[in-house]
Order: sequence, then C-alpha cells, then structure tokens
Amino acid sequence: MRIALLGGTGDIGQGLVLRWSYDTDHELLVGSRDPEKARTKAEEYETELDSRGVDTDIKGFENAMAADRADVVVLAVPAYHLVDTVEAIADRLDDETILVTPAVGMKRDDAGFHYNRPGAGSVAALVEEAKPDDVPLVGAFHNLPAGGLSNLDREFEWDTLVFGDDDDAKDMVVDLAAEIEGLRPLDVGGLANAAEVEAVTPLLINVAQENDGLHDLGVRFQ
Repeated sequence: MRIALLGGTGDIGQGLVLRWSYDTDHELLVGSRDPEKARTKAEEYETELDSRGVDTDIKGFENAMAADRADVVVLAVPAYHLVDTVEAIADRLDDETILVTPAVGMKRDDAGFHYNRPGAGSVAALVEEAKPDDVPLVGAFHNLPAGGLSNLDREFEWDTLVFGDDDDAKDMVVDLAAEIEGLRPLDVGGLANAAEVEAVTPLLINVAQENDGLHDLGVRFQ
C-alpha cells in the first residue's frame, strides 16, 4: 500500500509516517507545499528509523505529486489549509484513492482550547464539499497526541475513532490504523458523526494541560 501524508512534515504527519514505517512495510510518501522541505524531512525520518534498525525508503514530494502516486492520501494539514490543499490535488484523485482527514478546527482563549465548528457542520464536511464526488472520504487519527505518536520509544494503548460513509474505504483505514502497534480503531458510523469526534481533541488538550503527568494524553474506551 502506498500512503501519502500531505503535510507530512508537521506533527501528526510525522507521527504517522514514523509509526507506519516502523510497524509495517507500506510505502510512505511525505508531501509538502515545498518539495525540498518534504525531501529533507523524508531523509530525517529515514535516519531516525535506520538508527533503530529499520531499513526503509521514504520519499518526499510536493503535495500534488505525492497524492498522484498514492492509494491513500492523509490530509495531515491544519484545518485552515484543508480546503486549499484538497482543491490543489483534486485532479490527482480518483475513485480508487481514499482520502483521510484527521484535522480538527480549534480556537484558544484564556480558558483553554475549544472546538471551532465550521458552518458546514464539521471540518470533515468541508473536505466532503471540496473533494471530487467519486473520491471516498474517511475521518481518523483526530485525537492522537502527536508528540507521543512520534516518539518511537513510547508504548501506548490508544483508540482512534473512524467515520465515513463508504464502508469499503472505512474498512481499509481501520485495517491501516490497526497495523500501528498499540492503536485500536473504533468505527463510529458515518460522516454525520464527524463533529462529535473532532470535538474530543480540544478536550484532551485541556485535560493534559491542567493535570500533571498527563502530557501526550490519548484516549482508551473501556
């Protein structure tokens, strides 16, 4: 499987690239608006993995080039760049490409972080409106602490909530998530449930910030 992480130079992109490279043999592509930045980060990831005895070949491309080569495209970009990113790669997607969004819209004030729900109803709904109609969309990886995910010395037992209206595409993302050691994907239904999933992230950040010993807080449902 060839997986492109657009925004793969950022926090959540880095964590997913490292974990999939460490735990699986999928081909990973790092995407960025700046192809040189993508190539540099890909080399850094390879060096980190090589130091742990993992021989891998991670390539870096401009976002559209990465998307064009991938079976699964993860939009690991901030929510405010999502629509622009999707529009920039739209002609590189088709009905055999699975688009994945982990993005959450948040705002911050003196009280902490809050979910910034867009007028479309959810951040995922913005992607649904921007993408080509025949490209399936799945939401996943929203509530994961990027720092803990990127630290390959960190063992964890976390859940990731997965939603989408295309069952086959959702099943594929569930399988990909389950291949990351310690990560359990849980199906929470269709795209209509996106806002409830996205809203968990600012809650977790607030809990982590207000309580000692809960840095890089994940969630497990029992």
